[in-house]
Amino acid sequence: MKVGIAGIGAVGSTVAKALDRGDIEGCRLGAFSARNADRAEKFVRHLTVRVPNLSPHELASECDVVLEALPPQIFELVALPVLNAGKTLIAMSASQLLTRNDLADLARSSGARIVIPSGAMLGLDAIKAVAVGKIHEVRIVTRKPPASLLAAPYIVRNGVNLENLRDAVCILQGTVSEVAREFPANVNVAAAVSLAGVGPDRTKMEIWADPGLQVNTHTVSVRSDSSDFSMSIQNRPSDENPATGRITSQSVIAYLRQLNAVLRIGT
Repeated sequence: MKVGIAGIGAVGSTVAKALDRGDIEGCRLGAFSARNADRAEKFVRHLTVRVPNLSPHELASECDVVLEALPPQIFELVALPVLNAGKTLIAMSASQLLTRNDLADLARSSGARIVIPSGAMLGLDAIKAVAVGKIHEVRIVTRKPPASLLAAPYIVRNGVNLENLRDAVCILQGTVSEVAREFPANVNVAAAVSLAGVGPDRTKMEIWADPGLQVNTHTVSVRSDSSDFSMSIQNRPSDENPATGRITSQSVIAYLRQLNAVLRIGT
């Protein structure tokens, strides 16, 4: 199975290197797509097999599976060609799917598939299981070090002062749909949780700036007719980008490994 990588940041580069090393049985790196030609050339030097840097349309044509690991504002540049080609799209920019029912319709008509990896979140299997019954409430609380929020457009636009915070402060709360409009690059975890459960309009969310933290922390609480549970995860940053958790790329590698696995664990 030929895997294409769109974006060679922390997630894309890590998955590409794992494919290049042969760490994912039944899959190989087919090509990648990067906007910066110089960066792409430097990246290829670290691979044992030279693969081409293609346009998004060429990537969709050449590969069976395409990993989208891009800034959310250019998600569509890769998503549309892949879905039109009837291929499998691994979407890291899950927040971009919240208001795009047309993409699911496109995948249905073309025979494509959209996969959202668990990424930096845990417990999606449990949320999908309780969604078979009745979910009463899902709430996600994301806490981040203030420094990781300074460049967020919402913070800049509203002049929110996060300097010299002594106590944790709630930056924004509402539904996942509401929060996603203000923090599109910071709610991929919440988007995955909402899509696995009761949807973005019923999943509640809070974003906090917490000066006592060094890493991002996500806590999810669920009440349902079958079980009540809560989960919390603190993600260690990747070596390539402190803003991206190490587990995010590892979840993609885990998904690709199970495609050809004899024994599959989890829903």
